[in-house]
Amino acid sequence: QVQLVESGGGLVQAGVSLRLSCAASGSVFSINVMRWYRQAPGKQRELVAGITSGGTTNYADSVKGRFTISRDNAKNTVYLQMNSLKAEDTAVYYCNALTVVNSKYGGYWGQGTQVTVSS
Repeated sequence: QVQLVESGGGLVQAGVSLRLSCAASGSVFSINVMRWYRQAPGKQRELVAGITSGGTTNYADSVKGRFTISRDNAKNTVYLQMNSLKAEDTAVYYCNALTVVNSKYGGYWGQGTQVTVSS
């Protein structure tokens, strides 16, 4: 089992920056990939960024060049640095962990943190 707790959301104006954090606990050794998703009102949840245990990253086209995902393995924490925020970045942001144990995959979600960007 893995527990994920997000923090760092808030209400900000367009153009500023925010940094989200996702702290993992429990069977963190089993985590293979950490991802950030977001869900805006009336829309489906979408992948924002991901980072593997080896540090490989990927981003949605809509956030490339503005968002950076990183991880601190010593703290079992993943970050999402969000710069040049836009109104369309408004959403609930969720942390997700993909685990692999004995070739069996598992997925865990945090409770989400609200990001609201006013234009």
